[in-house]
Amino acid sequence: MKKAVILGVGPEAGLGAQLALRFAREGMHVLAASRTPSALEKLVSKIRESGGEATAVPTDATNEEQVVSLFENAGADLEIAVYNAGNNHPGRIVEMDTEYFENSWRVCCLGGFLFGREAVKRMLPKKNGTLIFTGASASLRGRANFGAFNSAKSGLRTLAQAMSKEYGPEGIHVAHVIIDGAINGEKGMINLEGIVDSYVYLHRQHPQAWTFELDLRTSVEKW
Repeated sequence: MKKAVILGVGPEAGLGAQLALRFAREGMHVLAASRTPSALEKLVSKIRESGGEATAVPTDATNEEQVVSLFENAGADLEIAVYNAGNNHPGRIVEMDTEYFENSWRVCCLGGFLFGREAVKRMLPKKNGTLIFTGASASLRGRANFGAFNSAKSGLRTLAQAMSKEYGPEGIHVAHVIIDGAINGEKGMINLEGIVDSYVYLHRQHPQAWTFELDLRTSVEKW
């Protein structure tokens, strides 16, 4: 059975959980991962009750051993991997200690590297698979009071672009999705179902018409 690994799964109304639900409906065995076991178990139970297949894998994105173990669970059947971890917290540079800044980098960049490396290792032998990184407005521009998050997200974007160029010729579709705004179903906020549809669209693309980056926002967003 094809496997989907989603790291960064939180509440059911969030993007990570909705991606897990969708790929389970697409007929994949979903490995749902995050640092919050309670949220994972609730989601996995819902998927199984609906006739799908899912496994909860508590994982800290910055812990190399745990990330390696996550992908060992996926094995050679890995079809798609989504890195959805993030830590969008404000902070003024002059008031920021080193640990705070480093933690932002560790979650976005180091975690993205560990996740991407292990995903690609499983995809290369069959020269097939999709790896998607979740970005944000911060991926493209700096913003006052968000210097740590901005630098970390822009670093993740550059990593994703490098991986796309490095492994695209070997059959691995690496993509980056910029979510430019708050997520919700209300006017002025990005529709969650529409975002999930975009991830599915990327996964289904033909190798001769791949998209590296999707930039999602509402029709009324000022950009």
